[in-house]
Parts: sequence; structure tokens; C-alpha cells
Amino acid sequence: METKLDPAKDDLPLMANTRHMLVKHYVLDLDVDFKSQVIEGTIVLFFEPGSRCKKGGSAGEGACLSQSDETFKIRASEPCHSPVTNLSARSSKTGYNDFSVCAKGEKDTSDKNGNHSNGEQASGISSSKNCCDIETHGSEDFLLVLDCCDLSVLKVEEVDVAAVPGIEKFTRSAKLTDAEELRNLRNQIVHELVTLPADHWREQLYYYTYCSQAPGCGELLFSTGAWSLEIRKAEVQAPRDFPHAIRIWYKTKPEGRSVTWTTDQSGRPCVYTMGSPINNRALFPCQEPPVAMSTWQTTVRTASSFVVLMSGENSAEPAQLQEGLLSWYYYVTMPMPASTFTIAVGCWTEVKQESHTADVQINNEFSSLFSRADLRLIEGSCGHVAYPCRFQNPDASSQLVIPHRVFAPWCLKDRCAEILLELIPQCLSAAHAILGTHPFSRIDVLIVPSNFSSLGMASPHIIFLSQSVLTGGSHLCGTRLCHEIAHAWFGLAIGARDWTEEWISEGFATYLEDVFWAVAQQQLPHDEAREQQELKALLRWRRLRDEVQNSKEELQVLRPNKENTGEVSESGTCIIKHGLNAEKIFMQVHYLKGYFLLQSLAKKIGEATYFEFLRKFVQKFHGQLILSQDFLYMLLEDIPEQKGYGLSVENIIGAWLDTSGIPKPLLEECQSWDQCRLVQQVNDEVTKWIQANQRARKRTKRKRRQDEVAFRKLAGLSVTLKIFQLEQLLPDQLVLLLESLLEEKMLCLRILQCLEKTYHLDEQDAEVRHRWCELVVKHKYTTRYSEVEKFLKEDQAMGVYLYGELMVNEDAKQQELAYKCFAATQKQMDVSSAKVVAEMLF
Repeated sequence: METKLDPAKDDLPLMANTRHMLVKHYVLDLDVDFKSQVIEGTIVLFFEPGSRCKKGGSAGEGACLSQSDETFKIRASEPCHSPVTNLSARSSKTGYNDFSVCAKGEKDTSDKNGNHSNGEQASGISSSKNCCDIETHGSEDFLLVLDCCDLSVLKVEEVDVAAVPGIEKFTRSAKLTDAEELRNLRNQIVHELVTLPADHWREQLYYYTYCSQAPGCGELLFSTGAWSLEIRKAEVQAPRDFPHAIRIWYKTKPEGRSVTWTTDQSGRPCVYTMGSPINNRALFPCQEPPVAMSTWQTTVRTASSFVVLMSGENSAEPAQLQEGLLSWYYYVTMPMPASTFTIAVGCWTEVKQESHTADVQINNEFSSLFSRADLRLIEGSCGHVAYPCRFQNPDASSQLVIPHRVFAPWCLKDRCAEILLELIPQCLSAAHAILGTHPFSRIDVLIVPSNFSSLGMASPHIIFLSQSVLTGGSHLCGTRLCHEIAHAWFGLAIGARDWTEEWISEGFATYLEDVFWAVAQQQLPHDEAREQQELKALLRWRRLRDEVQNSKEELQVLRPNKENTGEVSESGTCIIKHGLNAEKIFMQVHYLKGYFLLQSLAKKIGEATYFEFLRKFVQKFHGQLILSQDFLYMLLEDIPEQKGYGLSVENIIGAWLDTSGIPKPLLEECQSWDQCRLVQQVNDEVTKWIQANQRARKRTKRKRRQDEVAFRKLAGLSVTLKIFQLEQLLPDQLVLLLESLLEEKMLCLRILQCLEKTYHLDEQDAEVRHRWCELVVKHKYTTRYSEVEKFLKEDQAMGVYLYGELMVNEDAKQQELAYKCFAATQKQMDVSSAKVVAEMLF
């Protein structure tokens, strides 16, 4: 499949030629400087030949000579850089002082003299007249292409892994007669290292560390383009002969789009990966395609006032290198796409439980349902590449709650202690009750700065949550936490082979958040849990219906590549359709249509049977990448009687995945949700508010005073009689109530005041307050504009489209408020949010 990229479109290019060479492990060694807002250091990449080149042979070699005939035509490469030898020496900050994975507890002290300094090269890297023009003559040499953007690459070199003491155990030849044999030896060492058995992971990390610190043995030619870093070695024409361990010296740019430099809620500087559309290619050169499943280890040095949190299996403890400077070390042994790598550096405060917390109890209904199935599943073998897998560990499989920590800005510490510390074990145990073994051994939860553009984001071993989930009661925080925990299974342990199928991650997480939350609420009877889920389904149906009416059809398709889903070019390059579309980032269609598909299947099959199947599916596919049909084929094969319902993979894909708009089966199901008891309660209250509003608007001037007295008596009596009941309305019921009232053309001021007082709307969670702000804007409730302003500044994860509401009325005061809020937050906003808001305002 030839991959063509139109620069006028919003597609995201994945440039790495992963079918030629595949990264197996990254070693990052970085310094974080908040003054310059730059992350600088080295990354060492360990490769294996890709799927097209493993067998060798003339045909295979010929196919892998060059990518010049397939490379995206938007490349505007800088001149090819020749080797440089006058880079200054690195300071003594380099080193793995927290290296706790050595087989015998050794610590590395061998790299105190070496490598690069943090100082920028004054003149940059000069171009050589003798450097080969890759575009013209690239077919002569093999070209390694990495995904790279917004980075200053300083130097690329081959690593002499053969110089590492004790590395002889990975070699087969005792004598080296020429340079070619030495090159083959180095590649052989890397091959033996990356293919060590899973139970040798400590030894593997040990040698990765020392190989990454080995001296260079020759600089490599490179050039950088808008989306890629291209590397070659003169006279090397096949991937199998290309260096399998290379070191790249680089630094990020302050405007780089993979991380955001900002301040936390306490006004202290921080930097974190915020889930950028371009993923991590502006943080380090990498292979972005999901198929490039790799492990990593990272050392980060920064000032002692900062805490470094990262995707890592270990709870890192800092090592002091010198006064005022700490080093943090993390590692991961489960191969995952580089896009899942996450880092957050800030003055975070760890939130700890002051008093003893009672042990979490599991819902007996679920534990008895799945305990026997778990034992059977453990006996099976895993289908992924070898790594230390928790699914084969009986102790891990019985671990209801994995170790966890909570971090937040200092000013939010008490609120986190009140809400989060109690919820996390409940939600973790609920997830275990449904899906079994936790894929990851531990987790950190961090409350990120207010400019975070989502309510949450899950990465290996770490979850980011918006401060918006901390307001109101525990409902929003608990459901969002359940959503992110679900991503440990769907999105991380099981990933989409084609990124356009994001429903595999978001649809499952949306569906499972309801299931987990129902189990986490121990006291909730089954019927009430079902009613809450029906209420939630109605709210999601309304959201999907509105989104379908107000978005482009091409953005509503869950499988936009259709029959070509999962295909890549001969070299492994591909594009992600609409991957750079700023509007798409805020759309919920992949969440909602995916959720409704899974809910529909569960309804047909029955929850108990469905959950048991999900466990089997997780057991079979954890640690792997899947396409939609992998899930659907296994489902119908595992439950063949469902074919009698007219279900087939082709029908499901046609109705749900490959078409825009509302799926036809969903149109038939949505009618039942209106009959839900919780929905009927809301409908009754909406009717009463509408009637009160109609009476209020019918007042005449002559009877104004009398009517006001009568209304006050009527409203006062109504509120007095209803306060006990209305205060018991669930947050989702309040959302539905306010959404229903938003459909009214006019609500008078007194009704708005009564609404606010009756439901204490300024104290509710962010979902409720968002709808309240919409009412304030629609009906020009000017005395509450301050609440809209507060929401836009403090709840940036949810407030983007409020800017549109402020502009659409063409009201001068509202537009002034929109401009004021945007001016105050624009510099801190992520790029996508700022772009969407700017389009609304200007």
C-alpha cells in the first residue's frame, strides 16, 4: 500500500519504516531545565530487523534498500549533517544513581567523565559538501526513518556495545579479523540482548544500561524534516547490516507540542505530556506506529524541588547527585507503543492517608462468578512476546488492589485526601471483580494543571486527572477514575493496531466505567445500578445525537479506513486520518458509538456471559494489538448461539463501524430509556419547572405585585415540599434536568434563581455546573457571569464550547467575557484547545 500525504489535509503521518527496522528498547538520559524550558540529553535505541528483513536473502535485501520511493512527499529536509567531533563534554550529572535492577545490586559509576554537556553548540551542526544527498542518492544506502518533530538533533552515532565489560557472554565468535566482523558482532550482541528470556529481565536491564553508556564508534549521517529524522551509514545498504544500537543527542524546543510547560494550581512551574495529537515525537525521536512495541528505561535529572513521575514499574526514589540536583530512574519491561510513554515533572505533593482505611470488600456476586474462571485462565499460555507477565502470576491474579500513590499541587492536597484516597481502592477492586488480573503492578494518580484539555488520561502506571473531577461529590471523580482504570486493559494492555480505531480503547473504557462504578458502590442494589446505567445511556444518546447533527460525516465513522484498516506501506509508514484535526479531539463519537455497540452486545448475550467472555478476551489478547474484527470474531465464535440473532461480523461492522450517523440498531433501542424510573422523576420535575415558568411569564403589570406574592408563596411551598426530595437527585439526573430546561426558549430570572437555590448548583460537580453555565449564558443571567468566568478558567477540560455559546448570542457583554477569559488562559492552553477557541472568537 503506497502512502500519500496531502499537506493541505489534517492527517497525521507516521514516518518510521518499522517493517525494515523495529525498536525494541529505549534508554533515555535527560536533564529538565525549567529556566530554558528545554529537556536535553541522549536516547539510545536498540533495534531488530523488521518483519520484511528478518530472513535476509537477496530479495529481502533489495526490498529494504531505501525508502526514498515511499517517503511522504511533504518532507522539507534540512541539509544532511556530517559527523561532528567538537561537541563539548558532558558534566558529571550523567549516571544511573538509582539503578536498583542490577542482578547483584551494582550501581553504575563508569560514566562520570563522558558524553555531552548541556550547553548548546554555538554554531549548530554545519552541513558537509561531501554529504550524500539522501533524496537523490538515497537508494545507495539504507535509510532509517524515525518519527521526530520540534526537536533539535545535535548528533547521531553508533554505540560500541562490544566494549562493555562482561558482554562476551552474548558473543559467539572469539576472534575478529575485520571491520565487517566487528559490525556483525555488535549487532549479534544487541540481538542476543533484546531476545533474552523474560525471567532474565533484571539482567537485561543491567546490560541495557551499560550498553547505553558505551563509547561511540562512528558518527552517522542524518537529516531532519518536518515530521522525521532520517539516519544512514555510508555503504550500508541493508537493515540487517545497519547499526542495531544508536545514540542520538538532542534537545526539545519550548514550543514543542508533545509536552506543555506551565504552572500548577499553586503557581509553581511544571512540565508534562498532555496527550498531544502528535504523541511523543517532540519529546524524543522514536517509532510512533503502534506495531513498534518496545520497553524503556529513563533517567531524569532536575532540581531537587521537583518530583519526577513517569510510566514505570518501579516507584522511583530520587538519588542526590549534588546539592540541589536529583536523579530519578524508571523502567518498563512490558512492550508498549512509544506513544504511551508519559512524564510529569513538578512540585507535586504526595497525598497520604492519615488514618487506617478498612479493607476493601468485593461484591460476592462478582467474585464467586469469576473466581473459578480466573483459575482456568491462568493455566493457559499468553499470546504475546515474552515479558514478565502478571497474567501468569497467581499472586498478581489474586491482587484486588495494586499499590498506588496520589500526587497533586499542594493547594489541592486536602481535597484529594477527602475524595481520591478512598475512591481508588474501591475502583481498583471493582475493576478486578469484572476483568481479573490488573495488567500493571502499580499506579500513580496525579492531579494535573488546569490547562489539561481532558478530564483524564491513562498511561502505563500513571493516570492524569483534571482538577474538575474534585468538585461536587464523588460521582464524577469515581466514574472518571473507573474510565481511566479500564484503559489499563483496553488501550494499554490491549491496543488498537490501527490508531483510527480508537473506539477499541474509548468505547470499552466508556462502557466499563459504568460497570466498574456500579460494583464500586458496594451498597447499591442491582436494580438501582441498572437504572443509573439506563439514565447514563439516555444522556449519552442525547450527546451522540447532537454531535452527529453538528459534525462532519467523515468524522463520525469508527473505522474510517474501512477494509484498508491496519494496512501500512511496504516500509511500514502510514497516516492517521484526521489525526491533526483540532475539532476531532473534542468529539465523543468514538466513545459513544463504541459504548452503545458494546452495550447492545451485552444486552443480547446477557451480562454474566458477556463479562466472562471479556475475561477470556483479555486473557488471549493482552500484550497485543488488535483490530475490530479480532474482538467480533472471537465473540461470535465463543458464543455461537448469537448468530441466531442475526449477528455477524459483517453486519456489525456495516451497521456500527463503517458508517456515519446514528446506527440503525441504536435508533430502535433508544426508546426504552425514556421509561426508566430515574428519567421519569426528572421529567416530572421538568414539567413542574416549566409550569412555574409559564405562570411567572403570564403576570400582567396590573397584577404584578399580587402575582409576585402568589408566586413566592407557590414557589416557596413547592420548594419547601420538594427540598428533601430534590436534594436527593443524582448528579446525572441534575444534568438531564438542566439539559431539558435548556430546550426551553425562555426561562425568567426568578426561575433561574429558584433553580440555583434549590439544587445548590454552584456546589455541584463540573458536569452539572457546565449545564448551569449554559443556562446562565442563554438567558443572560448577568449576576452569574462570574461563575461562567470561573468555569472557563478552572475547568478548561470542559469549557471549550462555552466560548461558542458566549459568541453566538452576539451580546456585547458575553463576547467581552469570552475575550477576557481567552486572553487570561490562551498562553496556558494546549494547542488544539486554543485553535478551536480562536476559531470561535475571531
